Amino acid sequence: MAVLQQKLKSIKIPDMSGKEKVSPIGKVRYSLTDKDHGSFDLSVSGLTISAGIGVSRDETGCPTVSSASCSTSIGGVRIKFHGGASWLYNMFSKFIEKALRKALSDKGEFYNIGQHHEPPFTAPPFSLPEQASSMLYIGVSEFTLNSAGFVYYSAGVLNTNVTDDMIPKSSPLRLNTQTFGVFIPQIAQSYPNMSVKLIVQATQQPHATMQPSNVTVEVMGSIAAYVIKPDSTLAPLFVLGMKASTSANLLISGKKLVGSIQSLQTVLQLALKSAVLPKVNELLKEGFPLPTIDKMNLVNAQIQILKDYVLIGTDVAFTGSPARYSDTAKARYLSSVYYHYYTCLT
Repeated sequence: MAVLQQKLKSIKIPDMSGKEKVSPIGKVRYSLTDKDHGSFDLSVSGLTISAGIGVSRDETGCPTVSSASCSTSIGGVRIKFHGGASWLYNMFSKFIEKALRKALSDKGEFYNIGQHHEPPFTAPPFSLPEQASSMLYIGVSEFTLNSAGFVYYSAGVLNTNVTDDMIPKSSPLRLNTQTFGVFIPQIAQSYPNMSVKLIVQATQQPHATMQPSNVTVEVMGSIAAYVIKPDSTLAPLFVLGMKASTSANLLISGKKLVGSIQSLQTVLQLALKSAVLPKVNELLKEGFPLPTIDKMNLVNAQIQILKDYVLIGTDVAFTGSPARYSDTAKARYLSSVYYHYYTCLT
């Protein structure tokens, strides 16, 4: 409840507009944005998280509990404005309450805080295999990773400039006209002994695909090369379309699922490896918070990459309790708390 209450405090009331029939005025077209000043009282009732569970026995005869479904529901939202033009806003309170109730329904995906846009794809359903060696199982679908790619691409953070000072000093390949002149002699002839700047940008959102034991990330982009003249102006050289496909590593760090893109290799690949991949990996290190509660720690977490989703099996320990368990203690815990958390993450 403490976590939910904290989340409610951070929710931003969305802008709303529409046309409604308001008695006794008649049809009214309205638009409610972040203008005016005042205060409001907001109450949320009937906020529930429901889990359908199944009870069965394992091969040793111990009872196990697994989740058949997971969903949230909100019984009602009430809002009352004070100050400013509150007399007018309160006439539309039922429409505002309807929009707020929708905004309170959260999904397991990434959003841009400044510009909340739904991704142009949906989350496919998936189910977890029967497991009994860990205390808690969590499934994270490829939809979650792709929603992150959609947010980063839409925000324009997958664009970067690459210059020679970003290439390791130990590299024999440099971003200058001599290097590119080996492949295109006219470059070195027209611009002798000058530095080259690359502008790398994604032209489509990255797309992650999960297959057993493998996560593949495909990126469509362009690389524009420019000569840096002595007066610091840029002269265009060429633009290349780029389609890169590479593998990704996933691991558990604290209570987050984090990732990294593996290395590529040539002149352009060296530039991507030295300047672009570190930036992408820095974003991936932010990770995706896993569904845990306060004082819960994940212990002995293991990752399995399956078709369309990642399965995380982990033991749990709470602050103030032993960090590790004996096999007997684990079996006792499994018999009462074995729980698949997956539907809420799709």
